[in-house]
Amino acid sequence: MIDLIFPDGSLRQYPQGSSGRDVATAISPSLAKRTLLVRLDGQLLDFDRPLPGGGKVEFVDRNDPDALDTIRHDTAHVLAEAVQELFPGVQVTIGPNVEDGFYYDFARDEPFSTDDFTAIEKRMAEIVDRDEKIVREVWDRAEAIAHFKAIGEQYKAEIIEGIPADQDVTLYRQGQWADLCRGPHLPSTKAIGKAFKLTKLAGAYWRGDQANAQLQRIYGTAWASQEDLDAYLKRVEEAEKRDHRKVGRAMDLFHLQEEGKGMIFWHPKGWTLYRTLEAYMRRRTEEGGYVEVKTPQVLDRSLWERSGHWEKFGHAMFTCETDEGESLAVKPMNCPGHVQIFNVGQKSYRELPLRMAEFGACHRYEPSGGLHGILRVRAFTQDDGHIFCRDDQIESETKTFVELLYSIYADLGVELHSVKLALRPDLRAGTDEVWDIAEGKLERAARAAGVEVEHLPGEGAFYGPKLEFHLRDAIGRTWQCGTLQLDFVLPERLDAEYVGEDGQKHRPVMLHRAILGTFERFLGILIENYGGAFPLWLAPVQTVVTTIVSEADDYANVVAARFRKAGLRVETDLRNEKVGYKIREHSLAKVPAIAVVGRKEAEEGTVAIRRLGSQDQTVVSVDEAIRLLTEEATPPDLR
Repeated sequence: MIDLIFPDGSLRQYPQGSSGRDVATAISPSLAKRTLLVRLDGQLLDFDRPLPGGGKVEFVDRNDPDALDTIRHDTAHVLAEAVQELFPGVQVTIGPNVEDGFYYDFARDEPFSTDDFTAIEKRMAEIVDRDEKIVREVWDRAEAIAHFKAIGEQYKAEIIEGIPADQDVTLYRQGQWADLCRGPHLPSTKAIGKAFKLTKLAGAYWRGDQANAQLQRIYGTAWASQEDLDAYLKRVEEAEKRDHRKVGRAMDLFHLQEEGKGMIFWHPKGWTLYRTLEAYMRRRTEEGGYVEVKTPQVLDRSLWERSGHWEKFGHAMFTCETDEGESLAVKPMNCPGHVQIFNVGQKSYRELPLRMAEFGACHRYEPSGGLHGILRVRAFTQDDGHIFCRDDQIESETKTFVELLYSIYADLGVELHSVKLALRPDLRAGTDEVWDIAEGKLERAARAAGVEVEHLPGEGAFYGPKLEFHLRDAIGRTWQCGTLQLDFVLPERLDAEYVGEDGQKHRPVMLHRAILGTFERFLGILIENYGGAFPLWLAPVQTVVTTIVSEADDYANVVAARFRKAGLRVETDLRNEKVGYKIREHSLAKVPAIAVVGRKEAEEGTVAIRRLGSQDQTVVSVDEAIRLLTEEATPPDLR
């Protein structure tokens, strides 16, 4: 017999070998009917798989997040089955979940087309209707390899050859089709439902290595209900309208080109937006007690080796050799340079905390396939900061940082979604004892700052654990931007020290922190969050003075000059076009306020202000227009 503990705390015994379905059926046939999976001591298992032992048991229905992950993975299997039925000879490789969906990589000589999606989706729906039972099978390793080679599935055979000897080789069979998989899976294809859609095609390399064969990747999305799918597709449609690349072109903010992969060409309006954000961040940073520094772009390899970055990031550094035999690297981050500044001259405990900031331009090699507009680039500027403090100042500095971050996010109109504590990664510097201390101190500091955190095992930084601040945009997407990392390791590696109250030398604690993360990525997020319709203080062009008739040209220039003198970013539009056409054009360029002038306005000394997104206009004097617009154009921290 096995002992099972239920969510209500009750304990019951069941025969050895009972499956989740057996247990659920014994409780209630309706429970068995709505259950898709079973969770035993936190481990997700197939509903029909014999329970390996006793423990805490939970029944997973369609509304459970774990069920959604499994629905998506099962849909990937159904996609692969449909493709192989429709296109004989195609080899399947891997088909994992990704955010909001799944993909499957196929080896096929002929290219797929999005025109194939209709037929594939139709066949997938037929497989769902077949209600094919999904059964777990454990195979002998050699037999499994021979089986897949015999049916021409070389990739699957290669995967099995790489499975550790102490792990089972498991296949999941649905109908006549089977795939190598660890599981778990739903009881049958019917349980998947039909709330799925194929979304796009992409190229991929086998095992992510450009030296290997190129595969074809089909992406899809799947949801627990049709309503959820419809809501997701609506979000995608809205996201496409807000795509920062599309909006950036419409507003003439920036461009990218092949000769500078991952490097941004900022146009005048885009650079105005950038500098406005930078000026705001500089004021907030100085107000927060930081001293701004500037460190070199290129440093000798020996420093990166001492810091440990060469081991971790060497593959992502741009390097060069000089005629004098120097080996140099363009900096991928700013922290070693900040330690060098700290190390100049003797520091006293009285000088701590020392908050050091830099808008540091960094470069990292990102594979070209991973680049994405200005959200993922090779050249970027971090709103970087490093706080050198004593151990007893960790909690107070964390609280101060959190307050600053919350205030800045509120000013920029972004909503904090969650805070996560990223714990030690596999590749890391420092001993386990140091990590134990660092993780404990950072979690306690977060709680002292009033922050509740979710744990992210394995996602910590190279030197220490970090708090990740995830924000939510206007259409519900989340982005990780702000970070606070607690580091005992780098001060040790680079020999940073201060003289304590006891007259002895001590290592400072180093807090690596960023609020925006990088200007480029954060601006991309802001563009999409606002759809380009920035608040007046951020807008690259705050107002356009446009004419109804050419007789008002001189007056328009006078109004624009007064606006400009008042500190507004203003342009004039004196083209011989209909005013409705000009208004539409500036509205597409997301100009927040358009000042329309004609004969009457010139005679009366007024302007007609039309706001972005509104058909109404307000006629006011030029003085009143300046008062209204300059008040709105004042950055939040200066109001």
